[in-house]
Amino acid sequence: MRPLADRMRPGTLDHYVGQEHLVGPNGALRKSMESGHIPSFILWGPPGVGKTTLASIIANQLNRPFKVLSAVHSGVKDVRQAIDDASRQKFFDTPGPILFIDEIHRFSKSQQDSLLGAVEKGIVTLIGATTENPSFEVISALLSRCQVYILKPLEKDDLEQLVQFALQQDEYLKEQKIQVEEYDVLIQFSGGDARRLLNAVELVAQITGPKAKITNELVSQLIQENNLRYDKGGDQHYDMASAFIKSIRGSDPNAAVYWLARMIEGGEDEKFICRRMVISAAEDIGLANPNALLLANQCFQAVQAVGFPEARIIMSQTAIYLATSEKSNAAYDAIAQAQALVRKTGNQAVPLHLRNAPTQLMKTLDYGKDYAYAHAYAGNFVDQEYLPEALSGSTLYRPGKNTQEKRVLEKLKRYWSNKYDY
Repeated sequence: MRPLADRMRPGTLDHYVGQEHLVGPNGALRKSMESGHIPSFILWGPPGVGKTTLASIIANQLNRPFKVLSAVHSGVKDVRQAIDDASRQKFFDTPGPILFIDEIHRFSKSQQDSLLGAVEKGIVTLIGATTENPSFEVISALLSRCQVYILKPLEKDDLEQLVQFALQQDEYLKEQKIQVEEYDVLIQFSGGDARRLLNAVELVAQITGPKAKITNELVSQLIQENNLRYDKGGDQHYDMASAFIKSIRGSDPNAAVYWLARMIEGGEDEKFICRRMVISAAEDIGLANPNALLLANQCFQAVQAVGFPEARIIMSQTAIYLATSEKSNAAYDAIAQAQALVRKTGNQAVPLHLRNAPTQLMKTLDYGKDYAYAHAYAGNFVDQEYLPEALSGSTLYRPGKNTQEKRVLEKLKRYWSNKYDY
């Protein structure tokens, strides 16, 4: 017997739940379908919100040939074969078949490139589905040829409607006369994923039998699976990493460890987490505590050497250390300002006294002339210009207001009073 989620897959827009902004009376996709012409487009949204179903409905209602490829299992050869098949099915000015590619973000650049000509010539109408931001994962040439439609997570009312429709219309469940008295745990378990929700309903129905009353307590007892919604290949991957880093930046060790735990429990790659901590140590802590970068780098190495489950302790120690360290983004700001200055002023010449002079000709041209060797002076410092003449006096690094950098500022004031006279 097919799973409930598959049995309840709608065949028309009238039975499609959610995404009113796209398929409602004034929705962009509905209007395109009513006109009989749809562009190539990409459906971007979380798992279980109906991307595949919507593509199938569109092909069915427009009576167009429908070819499905999964980016996980298909290569360039499969794409080219699908395009060749589509070419043979297309006659004169008739619309091309619809080529649906699930998880299109997993296609390599060469695989995506292989689609360009067919999309450009209208040999196929491409519908891609992705859980990740297409701006990052789809090549710009293909993205420019497609519309992007965003699918929203299903709301509580949408999920309840799906359950009721399944209990009343499914050929097997309707005979059991099951009643849902409480939805909270079912919906929590689903994480907004319709497929996951219907699988849970089917499981509960199979265990309890006819005339069961579904309550929060019953669902909690019957469904023991971990309910942590974390798609390490999708937006959750970036959202939780963002929350983790912002908690460190905000000096909240409790939140930092919480988001760390969420990522670990969700199966996130430990190297990804450690890389983020190395970056944070430089970007958010920087010279306020230079040891932070050393510890973060040692954490990266130690975690790979030790592995789980013990690696979690090392990562926790590092996250707490970073969160409780003094903060400074002065190094981050300095390089950002320096790059902006480079873009604004162009290729400024290196001052002659700073140039390398390995040959006699270069020395004749005054390369390296009048350079003052800092170690030959008291305190290993001599006042000379190190910037291009046009940029003389520029201040790009401004020490942060923390214990460590206050000492640095005092030294810089002694050396460069013209730049640090505040």
